[in-house]
Amino acid sequence: MEDEMFEQLMYVLNQLVTWITAGAMVFGGVVPYIPQYRDIRQTQKAEGFSSYWWFGRYFETPLLWQSIVMIATMLIMLDLCTDVRVATEPQTKRRSFPDSTTCSVNTSPRGLEENKKALIC
Repeated sequence: MEDEMFEQLMYVLNQLVTWITAGAMVFGGVVPYIPQYRDIRQTQKAEGFSSYWWFGRYFETPLLWQSIVMIATMLIMLDLCTDVRVATEPQTKRRSFPDSTTCSVNTSPRGLEENKKALIC
């Protein structure tokens, strides 16, 4: 009885933490704009905030580096997730395709049977 209640409590806490972290991921990008919004609202001056972006205009260096770091991080995460999935998923669904330079077609009756065996992926 006590173990069931503990498991239910842990499940509820897990779901709560999951929803809170998902919400933080969704709305976390907005948080830095809140002080800027309040400042613009109070002063009625939009200096320092660009509402447009000209094609060909240079990014500021910190923004460029932040973008590069985020792209690299996402590529590393993608590589890790792909490696983990390859290692943990069943091998039955995997297919590989032969290299086109190593495939040859033999049109004789015996060769057709050999081709079927060689080209099964």
